[in-house]
Amino acid sequence: MAWQFSSRAPVYLQICSRIRADILGGVYRPDEQIPSVRQLALVAGVNPNTMQRAFTVLEAEQLFITRGTLGRFITTDTEVLERAREIMRHETVARLVEEAAAVGITPAELIEGIRAYEESFPASEAEPTTDTAGEPSPDTPHT
Repeated sequence: MAWQFSSRAPVYLQICSRIRADILGGVYRPDEQIPSVRQLALVAGVNPNTMQRAFTVLEAEQLFITRGTLGRFITTDTEVLERAREIMRHETVARLVEEAAAVGITPAELIEGIRAYEESFPASEAEPTTDTAGEPSPDTPHT
């Protein structure tokens, strides 16, 4: 099944976000080979040139390490992974603020709502769940 994209941002940037999330979420682990541009383009339902553009961004962020003819691998550098987490946090907050503003919710109301949400659940329930088996989603190739 092809990945879903919106018109809110260029597709290659949405691909970057998706792959970052997959890395941070454990779909791809440090030092693991990432599928090729062509493989992921086929799965995502995009032109390989678009996928290559996303790969170029992720390589510039040093999330991918190229090992000659062996291919690209996920970095093991914890500082790089933490920077990726910061990027994801910023993107998530920006998207949430934008969606809230579209329905008339101010940033202050949003913060209040987040605090109320956090207080209504024990910390373990408020955290996002992960697949304990570490299995990739069915639409993401895993090598």
